[in-house]
Amino acid sequence: MESNTNICAGMETRLADLLLDPETVPVAVKTHVSECDGCSRELEELRATMAVMDAWEAPEPNPYFMTRFQARLREERQAQPAGWLERFRARLMMRPQKVHTRPLVAMAMTVLLLVGGGAYLDFYWQAPPAVPHETAVVHDLQTLDSNAQVLDQLESMDDDSGDAVQQ
Repeated sequence: MESNTNICAGMETRLADLLLDPETVPVAVKTHVSECDGCSRELEELRATMAVMDAWEAPEPNPYFMTRFQARLREERQAQPAGWLERFRARLMMRPQKVHTRPLVAMAMTVLLLVGGGAYLDFYWQAPPAVPHETAVVHDLQTLDSNAQVLDQLESMDDDSGDAVQQ
């Protein structure tokens, strides 16, 4: 019984082929359908559905439909929308082949997100204020004050040069 269930599961596409073009279906499929009650019942239901669809006829359209449709379209085009936003939207809706609104809206949203994100990052992630650098003279004086040995050496050099001048 299990092997029959597995075979029947793959028969759905084959049943449509058997219904539409029976010459191309393999013999194994035809024998299975003739032996299996479920598959033969499914094939008969498909045949009944196709027969109902073949018998159905589409209703004839009203001959004045296009005339009324064109008149209604002219009325809508001539009607003035209330505000500037409505006029803009109506203008976009009347010429959809010339103006594509989705790319315009997507581009506007992208620009808004970039500007908003940049403003957010600029506001919250500002670099800390830079520490003012000391001038070279002040730095040199501070170094000289903190280094007593250098001062002593300079004084000794000054003393030595003073002795040499006096002799």
